[in-house]
Amino acid sequence: MKRLLLAAMALAILAACSSTPTKEQDGAAVEDRSGATAAQQPAKPPAATGPTATPLGSTGVGGNPLKDPSNILSKRSVFFELDSNIVKDEFKPLVSAHARYLQQNRAMKMTIQGNADERGSREYNLALGQRRADAVKQMMQLLGAQSEQIETVSFGEEKPRAAGHDEASWAENRRADIVYPND
Repeated sequence: MKRLLLAAMALAILAACSSTPTKEQDGAAVEDRSGATAAQQPAKPPAATGPTATPLGSTGVGGNPLKDPSNILSKRSVFFELDSNIVKDEFKPLVSAHARYLQQNRAMKMTIQGNADERGSREYNLALGQRRADAVKQMMQLLGAQSEQIETVSFGEEKPRAAGHDEASWAENRRADIVYPND
């Protein structure tokens, strides 16, 4: 039963990756613990846009596709909605590209670092960061990466990218970062 469920999830992810989204989809509905009113519009996290024309195996900067700014593999962050560990559709091509890279380079390893914004207790944010890192790892495994290639760790709120105390800063801090050795 578990194997059948994993196969169904893999097919669903592959189908989602092969279609062109018509509208950005929101993550799961969650409780807003920030105290913000409904009239306040949250800032949008950075999108997984940018150059993606270079194939995974192409050599760009110094022959390393991981450092080639025109390659999707140079993008390393997956952003999440508040209190969510669901990988949004706009970041699935990024996760998929890194999974294919690991599948093509079986000796390569990576660490996925889960992060959260400052809202919530330290314990909650550490657990949320871990769920985010694990969600990205699980998706990569479903797409062909091996478990032993991927380590996950949570920094919770301890490693913010943005120091502000507003929605734009919090959106930058709700992420999972993909880190390869010698990055």
